Amino acid sequence: MIYETSLAFFLSYLSGSIPFGLLLTKFFLNKDIRKIGSKNIGATNVLRSGNKFVALLTLIMDVCKGLAPVLITKNYFPDLIYLSALSALLGHIFPVWLKFKGGKGVATYLGILFALSLKFTIIFCVCWILTALITKYSSVSSIISTLIIFLISFMNKDFEINSFFFITFVIVLYTHRENILRIK
Repeated sequence: MIYETSLAFFLSYLSGSIPFGLLLTKFFLNKDIRKIGSKNIGATNVLRSGNKFVALLTLIMDVCKGLAPVLITKNYFPDLIYLSALSALLGHIFPVWLKFKGGKGVATYLGILFALSLKFTIIFCVCWILTALITKYSSVSSIISTLIIFLISFMNKDFEINSFFFITFVIVLYTHRENILRIK
């Protein structure tokens, strides 16, 4: 079981740590996204580069790097699914390739949600869009939507999934701490 746990952890972390925002902006725009806007490697900051195509591509790839390892783990090691999901998320936020300075994790979280539950994915997306329309802040939308998923998870009465969604909410809240201070 140690081998399977290590494999799920490392492969999920490595998948999550691929800095698509950086790679795509360098390839398509010949720019370093870490020197634009919030200096973040995520899709929202890539959008600030002015190129919607590269931002959309970054979003899709960041979703996939959360989705793929969780689906693989779900197939081969279902008992390790939450470890895999958390590892992919942490890989995006703290990528080894970028001295542990990555994105905020929301697109990768969305991919993880998609692998775990279509219902939660739809709820997250609807909440995110509605909050974004009301507040005009991507960060507020991300925090509120992640909180709602955590609160809704209590309907399952499953300690494992409730714990996972609590941990991910705290992580998303932490990654948005500077945004919260700016909005205040």
